[in-house]
Amino acid sequence: MVSKQKNRSPRVIAYVRVSTDQQDVNKQRLEILDYANRNKITIDEFIMVEGSSRKTPAERRIDEMLAKFIPGDTLVISELSRLGRSIPEVIALVNTLVKLNVRVMIIKQGMDLKGEHDTTSKVMVTVFSLLAELERDLISQRTKAALAPLKGTGALGRRKGSTGKSKFDGREEEIQTFLRKKVSVAAIARMLDCSRVGLANFINSRKLRKPIAS
Repeated sequence: MVSKQKNRSPRVIAYVRVSTDQQDVNKQRLEILDYANRNKITIDEFIMVEGSSRKTPAERRIDEMLAKFIPGDTLVISELSRLGRSIPEVIALVNTLVKLNVRVMIIKQGMDLKGEHDTTSKVMVTVFSLLAELERDLISQRTKAALAPLKGTGALGRRKGSTGKSKFDGREEEIQTFLRKKVSVAAIARMLDCSRVGLANFINSRKLRKPIAS
């Protein structure tokens, strides 16, 4: 969603997110204010979130943030990781902002993406996209390597005695194999093209490993 307030002046919005209650939103806020002061920028609004990147975009107020922007606005963040839980997710959001001609200023990485018509921004988004593709390829390669020794052994077959019904039924051993290889639940969900929350609930209900937060 994009804001329809076409006639207002461009604004600068800062997005602050911390993952745990041990982290301090004020520290990140002060970092952004110091950066803004040094670069003669006025922050018009702060969007502040306390919550893991595992939460949905709505829970992380990403949807709300996008709805506020019009072309010419600026987003200031402390670092790229504040925007999402994976490279593909972060890059997709940055690409959306650039296409909306929203300037994105990233303090830790020292980046200033000035919109779709800026050559530097186009180059950076292209590099980001290549990194996201590389991450997907590496996950795929690790998965194939992990499963190769199990082919033909029946280890990936349906486990008898499973309770309840789920679209993941019959894939328990496959999922356990990923978990044993320390592949994250989020990465497994992407490979299976499913919801991370749904997969986490299945892992918990089938006791495929120690209970994890959904």
